[in-house]
Amino acid sequence: MSDGSETVLISGASSGIGAELARVFAEHGHDLILVARSAGKLEQLADELAKDHGVLVSVRPADLSLPGAAENLHKVLRREALYVDVLVNNAGVLEHGLFADIAPEDHQRIVQLNVAGLTDMIAHFLPDMLERESGRIMNVASIGAFLPMPTLASYAASKAFVLSLSEALENELSDTGVSVTALCPGLTHTPMVDQAQDHSAGFKLPSMVVGDAAAVAREGYRGCMKGTPIVVPGTLNLASTLASRATPKWLVRRLSGVLGRSTI
Repeated sequence: MSDGSETVLISGASSGIGAELARVFAEHGHDLILVARSAGKLEQLADELAKDHGVLVSVRPADLSLPGAAENLHKVLRREALYVDVLVNNAGVLEHGLFADIAPEDHQRIVQLNVAGLTDMIAHFLPDMLERESGRIMNVASIGAFLPMPTLASYAASKAFVLSLSEALENELSDTGVSVTALCPGLTHTPMVDQAQDHSAGFKLPSMVVGDAAAVAREGYRGCMKGTPIVVPGTLNLASTLASRATPKWLVRRLSGVLGRSTI
């Protein structure tokens, strides 16, 4: 990697918010390590970013839902003397439907990637940052982390874990030189959300309430570089999260249930 710039590792970088985050970091001169399962998409993105911005981009195909994947990635990068200054945990998966209608293995896949995989990445890369007394971690959560979401139960619960972990780590690491940011976007035009809408007749949303991945990435970048603990892109999304924290839990559950059942 080139001298003088922070190196950023982005998981789930092949499409959606992850790819847009890669573009934003590259625009600001950061070298990149791109991680996702799809090697072909990563290579295409790497070529684009290297050509457009002159940054160095390393492609690392990996399935972070598999046990040991984060450890293996960390070992390989250490052997090649590639050190991560900014860790962006974006990889995630979503399943829409009533909990009992979703296959057990799909629930497990959500937990393995969104929860276990993210935790494992932090556990392996954070010690290096602490040793250098410098680093940034951005975990991509969701506004679903702030309230229960029927028909997205496992996904929302996994993102609540991400938000809680991020807030706890931000507190633990306050005097270490390492910052932690939780990026909490609302529904965003990404292949993951588009696929959910294609597979569920009820899961159709007006375009005005579905955010733009590039805009989300720009707000996430600014928050990460400032060390902002929680970033909620979009005025309506921010208002809804603030309202959910101020509204009685029983009413939040009731409203969430009505909205969730309307998508089935």
